[in-house]
Amino acid sequence: MDPVARLSPLRAEAARVLDTSLRDLITADPGRPRDFALRVGPIHANFARQHLDRDVLKALFALGESTGFHERVAALFTGEPVNVTEGRAALHTALRSALVDGVTAAESHALARMGREAMREVVDAIVASGVTDVVSVGIGGSDLGPRLVVDALTPSDGPRVRVHFLSNVDGHAAQRVLAGLDPARTAALLISKSFGTQETLLNGRVLRDWLGDDARLYGITAKPDRAAEYGIAAERILPMWDWVGGRYSLWSAVGLPIALAIGMDGFQALLDGAALMDEHVLREPVERNLAAWHALTAVWNRNALGLASHAVLPYDERLRLLPNYLQQLVMESLGKSVRIDGSPVGVETVPVWWGGPGTDTQHSFFQALHQGSTVVPCDFIGIVRPDAPHRENHDALLSNLLAQAEAFANGQDSEDPHRRYAGGRPSTMFLLDALTPASLGALVAMYEHSVYLQSVVWDINAFDQFGVELGKQIANRLLPVVRGEAEADDPVTRALVAELRGV
Repeated sequence: MDPVARLSPLRAEAARVLDTSLRDLITADPGRPRDFALRVGPIHANFARQHLDRDVLKALFALGESTGFHERVAALFTGEPVNVTEGRAALHTALRSALVDGVTAAESHALARMGREAMREVVDAIVASGVTDVVSVGIGGSDLGPRLVVDALTPSDGPRVRVHFLSNVDGHAAQRVLAGLDPARTAALLISKSFGTQETLLNGRVLRDWLGDDARLYGITAKPDRAAEYGIAAERILPMWDWVGGRYSLWSAVGLPIALAIGMDGFQALLDGAALMDEHVLREPVERNLAAWHALTAVWNRNALGLASHAVLPYDERLRLLPNYLQQLVMESLGKSVRIDGSPVGVETVPVWWGGPGTDTQHSFFQALHQGSTVVPCDFIGIVRPDAPHRENHDALLSNLLAQAEAFANGQDSEDPHRRYAGGRPSTMFLLDALTPASLGALVAMYEHSVYLQSVVWDINAFDQFGVELGKQIANRLLPVVRGEAEADDPVTRALVAELRGV
């Protein structure tokens, strides 16, 4: 069924529930806080403040069933070519889960196990060598996932090895990362699936020159021959595979920076948390499936309520990079306007994802969320048990988390229009028992599955990203122009290049 027809019943439901405020929907249904909540391992998720009622939930569950959620999730685990535009499987689940069925998935899982054994050897070798700092060079999925996890999980007393990330091709980024490091005690990881990514190779050249030799240069790639040509010895090259997309690759050897920072046991716990979520999503029916709830409420907000933006608000400084990570996961996966068969989708797809950590963001963009003219759904994320010893600070953090979610939903009336809060801002609350490798792995895997299930509803491919290629192609064509070796075809570009040359 085409997405337009599939989603049309939701519009009538939206017209019905929008006549009732979110506060009244909650007040009228005393069982809602309990019944609109799910627990999966270390994660409690509460959807009671989404602008919907039980009849809407039934319609959404029916949508998930009719769209074939269970069958489409199973296709991930069996290694079917769900990335149809590139004719590939998307077997990132095989990197962490033994829930495989079929030759393709089993072979991939075996390769993943061997990859982890090789990772452990490299981690042990780097630590034993006396290296104190590692610079991880990658961009996009080769950077954002490991950067998030290292920032979130590095112990307060310091990592085993200090990991620094370099992604931007801007030379100032390399200058800042290398400042204060000792090349004699530093190693570099070059992470690129194709080993042809311009930003990574240019920054890799900077690192190689700075290190003075290739003995502490490591490669993580699906093209080991190219890494060898670059000068990296075979024993320092770890594998990636075509069946893992970049933004789903932190579970592979791309996670080497994570293993260096928190140890291979910590990295394995991250995988185990994701595997727990994998099993939940694969086994549980739609009405008890956390990823399905998240995906269906996202579709409801986008297509039924017409909300074009989504904020991620982690109330833990260690998760400050989660919105950045999710921007790529969600917007690169769902930023499509044609169906799998190439025809127009006919409905709105991905909203703009953004956000930042509380309580800092309460003093920046929360004003717009509370009293702006645009309603923005939110994911709030809190940590129940802190690791820091400052209990009063954590109590204040949690009270702000709860207060903001309540204020968004209920608002406040006032005779002074400037002090009136409309309320009606929908949100989902995620509470992690503690921030551990397992809980973070489960949370990230939940978002991965939610993204895929949204793509199933819209009949789009969540695993290609052709939209990033055109700009790269034009940049390669314009490099000789910037160097003064050629002239640009585009008249505006010619004028801008003239300005660059005139400075």
